[in-house]
Amino acid sequence: MSCSEEEEKEESGPAVGESLSAARNFKTTTEVIQDGNSFTWINNYPGGHTVTNKFTIGKESEMETMGGKKFKATVQMEGNKIVATFPNYQQTSEIVGGKLVEISTSGGVTYERVSKKLA
Repeated sequence: MSCSEEEEKEESGPAVGESLSAARNFKTTTEVIQDGNSFTWINNYPGGHTVTNKFTIGKESEMETMGGKKFKATVQMEGNKIVATFPNYQQTSEIVGGKLVEISTSGGVTYERVSKKLA
């Protein structure tokens, strides 16, 4: 499934970091490929920058941030949500009404990205 960003919302704590403000201006395309419990998550950013993360539910995987920082996380399924939790950050993703809803929380700041499915 390929999705394009449709809307974004944020709830901020005392301060919203520069990176969150910058992320708001990115128009990304996300491609999600599922094979059983294994996923390939491809984010295409403006300027031709692409980040591809592969993971299997319940197994530790090495992943990469948009900025190129590598980290390890174990992705879990909670109902219909894909959940990745690691120090100071949590990401949930699910399909709601045919749209990809991603919610990121870090340092008291919550960011929601809703993407529509591309034909």
